[in-house]
Amino acid sequence: MKAVVQRVKSSAVVVGGETIGKIGKGYNVLLGVFPDDTKKDAEILAAKIAKLRIFEDEDEKMNLSILDIGGEVLAISQFTLCADIKKGNRPSFITAAKPDYANELYEYFMEQLKVNGIKKVEHGSFGADMQVEIH
Repeated sequence: MKAVVQRVKSSAVVVGGETIGKIGKGYNVLLGVFPDDTKKDAEILAAKIAKLRIFEDEDEKMNLSILDIGGEVLAISQFTLCADIKKGNRPSFITAAKPDYANELYEYFMEQLKVNGIKKVEHGSFGADMQVEIH
């Protein structure tokens, strides 16, 4: 499982011209799932993301977690994170999990974010052509 975590002031995901997920201050998380990933991996990653201290405190030191600031998460499935680019100029995606399994773990990962105390978890549409806005 591979995640890209970005702090945001706000973020939204649009599919077919319609906003389907929107958050305020928090994280935009792009998640890629590999075939050998497990629910345990999703649990560990969600717990780690909830506890990451990458928000600034009053002394401008990165010392606060998303839980400390009451932040929100926009989770986006992103199979391209699993690309193999070792050979040639075109990425290979055979290293990504099959869609049904990847979606199952993506959904479970989002549940685990909530289990770890993140109150608002928004998401994109698995497998859709999504436009992500980040501010």
